Amino acid sequence: MRLLHTMLRVTDLPRSIAFYTDVLGMTLLRQQDYPEGQFTLAFLGYGAESENTVIELTYNWGVSQYEMGNGYGHIAIAVDDVQVAVDIMRSKGANILREPGPMKAGTTVLAFLEDPDGYRIELLER
Repeated sequence: MRLLHTMLRVTDLPRSIAFYTDVLGMTLLRQQDYPEGQFTLAFLGYGAESENTVIELTYNWGVSQYEMGNGYGHIAIAVDDVQVAVDIMRSKGANILREPGPMKAGTTVLAFLEDPDGYRIELLER
């Protein structure tokens, strides 16, 4: 078995694709419209789907808002240097929620930012 993808519902697909590619450095792997179902799927990641877990962005046509709920936590991404990554992401307009620093009651260096729809993303220093 292998984890294939995590799906996030988004309200503005071009804006979300720009965030995941420009800010987080992912590649748009594929995108397809489903007119009969009135939705579009876009898959993004750091490598081929055949070998990597990716993000699926789902845009339901005409939907402009979702309730986040209280069950969602975050997506985690490993980076070489959290401070450098945050500086680059901030310069590209990212909303940083937690500045780089050690985790509470630990030593792992991390930071948090959010995507355009409010999904939290954790950056973890390798």
